[in-house]
Amino acid sequence: MDSSGWRSLGRSSIVLARDLSSNRFKGRAFAANPHRAMKVASIVGARPQFIKAWPVSRELRRVGHRETIVHTGQHYDQQMSDVFFAEMGIARPDHFLEIGSGSHGSQTGRMLMAVEETLVGERPDLVLVYGDTNTTLAAAIAACKLGVKLAHVESGLRSYNRTMPEEHNRVLTDHCSDLLFCPTQTAVENLAREGIVQGVHLVGDVMYDAVLAFGARAREQSHILESLGVSPQSYMLATVHRAYNTDDPAILRRLIAAFDAIGETVLFPLHPRTRARLTSSGGMPALRQVRLIDPVGYLDMLALEQQARAILTDSGGVQKEAFFFEVPCITLRPETEWVETVAAGWNVLVGADADAIVAAARAAKPPAQAPPRVFGDGNAAAAIAALIA
Repeated sequence: MDSSGWRSLGRSSIVLARDLSSNRFKGRAFAANPHRAMKVASIVGARPQFIKAWPVSRELRRVGHRETIVHTGQHYDQQMSDVFFAEMGIARPDHFLEIGSGSHGSQTGRMLMAVEETLVGERPDLVLVYGDTNTTLAAAIAACKLGVKLAHVESGLRSYNRTMPEEHNRVLTDHCSDLLFCPTQTAVENLAREGIVQGVHLVGDVMYDAVLAFGARAREQSHILESLGVSPQSYMLATVHRAYNTDDPAILRRLIAAFDAIGETVLFPLHPRTRARLTSSGGMPALRQVRLIDPVGYLDMLALEQQARAILTDSGGVQKEAFFFEVPCITLRPETEWVETVAAGWNVLVGADADAIVAAARAAKPPAQAPPRVFGDGNAAAAIAALIA
C-alpha cells in the first residue's frame, strides 16, 4: 500500500476536544491562540519512544514551541538508542540522565528523582510523555507532583492484563494527565469507561506519521537484506522482549524452538534483555532455521518488516508496523492493546503456545481486505502540536 492510501481520514476525526483556555498552570492560562509558544519538556528513554517523538518534536519546533528533550537512559547503548537519533535526525537530548537498567522499582525511582530535578531546573509549561515504559510513569509522577501540566501521547491503550508492567504504567499515566492524545477511537472509549473524558483528543497514531516519512527511505537506503543474504518474502522476522516471554528461560526457549520448527528462515534480532536471559540460562540453543542477529536501526528494521513474509512479535509497535505495511503478524501474547489489527484479520494472538505459533506462521497470508484506516491520516503530530497551543 502506498503512503497516500491512508490519507482519507480528515481532521474531523479529532473528537472530545475541550476548551483549553480554562486550564491553568502556576497562574498562567493555556491560551486558545494557536501561535502561543509553549516550553515543552519531552521525556524519552526507550527505543519506541524515539520513534514516536520524532514527528512530534519536528512539529513542535516547526510551529514555534520551545522543546527540551530529556533522555532518561532506559535504553542507553548505541544499537538501542544512539542510532535512532542519528538515522531519524532527532535533536540531541538536552539532558541525558544515564539511569540504565535495573528492577522496575529501582529504575523507576531513580528516574523519578532525576526527572524531577531536571524539571525544577527547566520550569516547562508542559511535560510530554510517550507510551507505557518506566520512563513514561516516572516522568508522569514527577510532573504531577510538581504541578506541571502533563500530556500523554498514545493514551487510552488497554490490554486488561495487570500482570504486565506496561499496563500499570499506561493506566497510572492516563489518570495523571491533563491532555490525552489517543491513537484510535477504541482508546477514546477505553478512557471513557474509566471516567476520563476531559482533555481527551483522537489525533491518530504518531508511529504512522513516522512510517509514512521513513518507509520508502528504508527500502531505498537499507542494505540489510543483502548483508544477511536473504531476498524479499523468503524469511520471517521475529522480535521478543517482554518480561513474561524472556524472564522464564523455559518460555523463551520454547518460543525459539517453535520458530525453528516453522521450517522457514526466521531472522531474530536479539533485544539485549533476551540475549542476557539466553546467556544466563545455558547459552544459545542449537538452531537450524533461526538466525540470531544483533539489534538493528530504525531504517533496517522497517526494511526487514516491509519485506518479510510474516512477523512474529510481542512488541506493540511492531504489530502496528506490520499492519501499516500489510504484512501478516503473529503476536506472541494472549492479548493486545491493538485490537483493531486482530479485528481486521492481519494479526493473530497465539501467546507462548508452540503448536499455535507453528500453525499460525505456516498458515500466514495477507487477508483479502486491505487494512482499514483506523490509525489516522498521518498528521497526528501536527494535531498534537496545535492542541498543545
